[in-house]
Amino acid sequence: MSNRVESLTDYLVQTCKTETPYAEAIHHPFLKSAGNGTIDKSLFCLWLSQDRIYAAYAYPKFIGSLIAAIPFNKSVPLKMDESNREILKTLTACLENIVKEVEFFMAMAEKHGLDLEMWKERKGTRDYVAEMDSIANSKNIEEGLIFLWAMEKVYLDAWTFVRAEFRKRFSDSEQRSMSPTDSLVQQFVENWTSPEFVKFVEALAILANATKVPLQRATEIWERVIELEKDFWPVAGEDIHMRRDGP
Repeated sequence: MSNRVESLTDYLVQTCKTETPYAEAIHHPFLKSAGNGTIDKSLFCLWLSQDRIYAAYAYPKFIGSLIAAIPFNKSVPLKMDESNREILKTLTACLENIVKEVEFFMAMAEKHGLDLEMWKERKGTRDYVAEMDSIANSKNIEEGLIFLWAMEKVYLDAWTFVRAEFRKRFSDSEQRSMSPTDSLVQQFVENWTSPEFVKFVEALAILANATKVPLQRATEIWERVIELEKDFWPVAGEDIHMRRDGP
């Protein structure tokens, strides 16, 4: 890379070759079925129950650890202090956003009759939470910022893919003909492809690009997030055996 500061995130997304191809995370069969209208409502409910665990418990704890790791010191140079405060501003926004996110999840569950408490915790969820805890416990703010950007970037790209699949079937004038499940999925598409979310991910990229994490380590973090995201999406039929009252 000719310019490490400006192009780290672009390098990771566009150039970095990983053992788990990026498309496996952002074009997962779960996402394809959500976009093409074949997803089972029960499977969507299972996924949402897992994302609620991530959002309501793991994510706030992770962000709190990053805030605690900001190296505030009254003796640091003013420029560094300003940088730390920009990090704090962004991380505080993360907490504000996730509170709204969980409220959104619960509102959607109530509106569409989704029981989020009927599911066991998936291995993919446990692995994701464990990795977040590992990054948090390292107290390495710069690695944490890369991990944070990577998580949000993959989500943005995944739901952008779902939106593109949606638009193959529906124009704005045809939205009234959507099935109840399509209507449910569409609200999540709008949530994670909104201009506000795009700007949020761009702000995280700026913070990630300003880190001094060695390229090899940044690549390892990116690869791990892709792997975790791929495994976080449930597969068809999984909703049958993941019920708490099931076999």
